[in-house]
Amino acid sequence: MEEKSVMHDQRTITFTEFITKFIPFMVRIPYILYHGIKGLNMISGKKNISWGLLLEQTAEKYPDYIAIKSHEGTLTYKELNERANQFAHFLKSKNIVRGDTVTLCIDTRPELLVLYCGCTKIGAVCSLINVNQRGDSLVHSFNLNKGKIVVIGEECYSFFKEVESKVDLENSYLCFIRDSLINKLKEENDITDLLSKMPEKNLPDTMQITVHDPVAYIYTSGTTGGLPKAAVITNTRLLSGTFWWGRIVTPIIQKHTVYVPLPFFHTNAINIAWPPVVYGGASIAIRRKFSASSFVNDVKIFGATHFVYIGEVCRYLMAQPDIPGQDKTTLNYVIGNGLRSDIWKSFKKRYGIKKIFEFYGAAEGVGVFTNIMNFEYCVGMCLTPWALVKYDVGNDCIERDAKGNVIKVGKGETGLLIMQISKKTPFAGYTDKKKTEEKIVRDAFKNGDMWFNTGDMLRNMGYGQLQFVDRSGDTFRWKGENVATMEVEKALDLFPGIQSSAVYGVSMPSGDGKAGMAAIITDKNIDLKALVKHLRSVLPKYAIPLFIRFVDDFEKTATHKIKKTKLKNEGYNPVSIKNDLYVLLPEKDSYVPLTEAIYNQIMNNKYKF
Repeated sequence: MEEKSVMHDQRTITFTEFITKFIPFMVRIPYILYHGIKGLNMISGKKNISWGLLLEQTAEKYPDYIAIKSHEGTLTYKELNERANQFAHFLKSKNIVRGDTVTLCIDTRPELLVLYCGCTKIGAVCSLINVNQRGDSLVHSFNLNKGKIVVIGEECYSFFKEVESKVDLENSYLCFIRDSLINKLKEENDITDLLSKMPEKNLPDTMQITVHDPVAYIYTSGTTGGLPKAAVITNTRLLSGTFWWGRIVTPIIQKHTVYVPLPFFHTNAINIAWPPVVYGGASIAIRRKFSASSFVNDVKIFGATHFVYIGEVCRYLMAQPDIPGQDKTTLNYVIGNGLRSDIWKSFKKRYGIKKIFEFYGAAEGVGVFTNIMNFEYCVGMCLTPWALVKYDVGNDCIERDAKGNVIKVGKGETGLLIMQISKKTPFAGYTDKKKTEEKIVRDAFKNGDMWFNTGDMLRNMGYGQLQFVDRSGDTFRWKGENVATMEVEKALDLFPGIQSSAVYGVSMPSGDGKAGMAAIITDKNIDLKALVKHLRSVLPKYAIPLFIRFVDDFEKTATHKIKKTKLKNEGYNPVSIKNDLYVLLPEKDSYVPLTEAIYNQIMNNKYKF
């Protein structure tokens, strides 16, 4: 049968389209080269420079400019620098030196940014705890990189106390910092008042820190169900972001405000949004928790010109009712990743956005793709050498030819993205060496070469431009075909009444691979026969989910990604699943309730799917 596509975006870029975008890009080449060379000189290692030193330089240049905006108040660059120095002096009083770990478990509020900067002033490495983690994941994050100083925000006090007995605090100084919204903390090691008495002057230690020194550990969200890994963030990565995002991609200068309602233990906030802000003397606007209903009002209050997003946030915004004037705010540009193609144009139009700078890159990766030419549905191009290679989804491995080399895919095709590791593009890896090695593809094209395995499937759109398709772990194989869950979710989410969906593969007895299953949230009773008709009109037969279940909500990470592992493990047994469960039986035109009798027949191979 002829394969049908759910979206019109699955296409290659034509020569005419490329030239149309390339000519305006060429005009910017001198500007890009100037700032590119300037930036490369900054991080070349010839002079010691770091995040802490950058803050000092900006505070000296723009002392009265607003550095941080929040609903709890503002901080100027002078105030941010002085308070960071106070924490740095406190750390020195506790004998913390360059390379030591300091653990911060605090909500996204101005104090977190202050303490983070304080650590960088003396070269201490911030272990930024994901405050949404609980139980074993939380304990693991605390113990993976043990902090010599552990700072707990008052707002995190209760859930920290629940796991404190399991956290290895031997040889650690545990302290607390008050939250102005609560202000009821009664702990002997409350350092809030002590910090205010510390010296505000810059420290000579800052001049000794190099671009190669680590700045922070950021913990993965654990969407796969495994324990979090700690990605290492270096000064090189942060400082590279200052001129890449703040000059080459889109100029961010003093008059601009970048709105980031994302947690600062997430790379989009700490790697993408903040560096160009500090570099340009602009303002960053933060919020403890993202609120879709408050988005337009926040943009107006903060005077936001830029917005840093993740795709899930954009979907929540599109689900909000229209607000008068939402397309005529100060917001012009958005930077982020994961914006789904089915809402790309409507999101842009609804909020009056001029340009979408979609990007692709892992926190621990060796390069970043950026949609610098503003193609629709595109993650753009990358300066780091890369390749899209054939990937065996069924066996979860990269395909190799008779000579043992990996195989590149062609234009219009989908493959696993790997990126070259070299002296110019080093892989900092994780604090766990075993996990680091697992991400390296060796001897890909020749003996001795090394490539970073992104774990993601992307489509070659042509002319060096790529489109994100799916996580390799989410893609599954059925009837000899690869099924990209993201594309099936797009199809489901287009159907009236479906608010959100999560698609995954489940094992079948004597099945050819894994069958598709979808967990669905709806706002009304939907016509299951019409749903099947819709799916058959936009998806190839092998991609249509055989099983669906209706759920009230999804378990999500702190960055709103759906955790699918539990759903996969629960499967489709009607005895154990309490939600409404349906199956699309062979030759039927509607989903029907999956009873225990039908389930047993499926297990006994009574149906030929």
